[in-house]
Amino acid sequence: MKETILTGNQRVLEGFMKTEDRKLVLKKDIIEGLRKVGITEGDSVMVHTSLGQMGFVCGGPQIVIEALLEAVGTDGTIMMPTQSWKNLDPKAGVHWEEPKEWWQTIRENWPAYDKRITPTNTMGAVAEMFRSWPGAFRSDHPARSVAAAGKNAEYLTKEHDLSNIFGIGSPIDKLYRLDGKVLLIGVGYDKNTSLHLADAKASYPSKHNSKESSAILEDGKRKWVTYETLYVDGEDFEEIGKAFEKCHQIKETLIGNAAVKSMNQRELVDFATAWIEENRR
Repeated sequence: MKETILTGNQRVLEGFMKTEDRKLVLKKDIIEGLRKVGITEGDSVMVHTSLGQMGFVCGGPQIVIEALLEAVGTDGTIMMPTQSWKNLDPKAGVHWEEPKEWWQTIRENWPAYDKRITPTNTMGAVAEMFRSWPGAFRSDHPARSVAAAGKNAEYLTKEHDLSNIFGIGSPIDKLYRLDGKVLLIGVGYDKNTSLHLADAKASYPSKHNSKESSAILEDGKRKWVTYETLYVDGEDFEEIGKAFEKCHQIKETLIGNAAVKSMNQRELVDFATAWIEENRR
């Protein structure tokens, strides 16, 4: 069952947004929206956000992060994906725009992951700022890192094993153990990283591992390493999300022009695990 809380004549715009259609968003509007979807002090929340979908955010990603941290308070935690997936082997398709004859050179020269400075890839302006937010922790995975700030930040981000991106013991699973929440701001279920935990937990015929390679720092020196991990598959995540909303309660509102949804992560993962086992072949 979906609980919908909409305000005024706000609406979500797809694609490019005309300047005259954008809503003006202040920090107080973000905090108000977060409260409407049930984000409270003490919550541990995995956040996926598109700044551009919100409209004109006065203060940019900074006030989004400030609002999120204020909403959960000193006993809460905010976590975001800070993936740098360009640091994967070009044969995986991550450098699709570059000619194949460059691939070996890229393998030999791509900078090693350094959680202090390595930028995110297409994670959005909010996550890009959040990765270096004062007091934030970032996990060690060279391609699939997360960052967190707050009470449980160090616990969530430590020991992010190369071969265990989203499985048991990963940051996403640790959030599950904390009975955390998922918050989608202007993005869909295709960006909902927690569904990868369901993928890792589910059993289905086509499930398989793949080998990935990344540049890491080892004893202060750059090294290109290959590791085996679960094949990342998210093509049916939007379908899973639609099915989940038919039988589970979520809260929804708008912040500016962006649709905002929050849900219990454990409920989502448990539902998705069963759905995947029933529907994937």
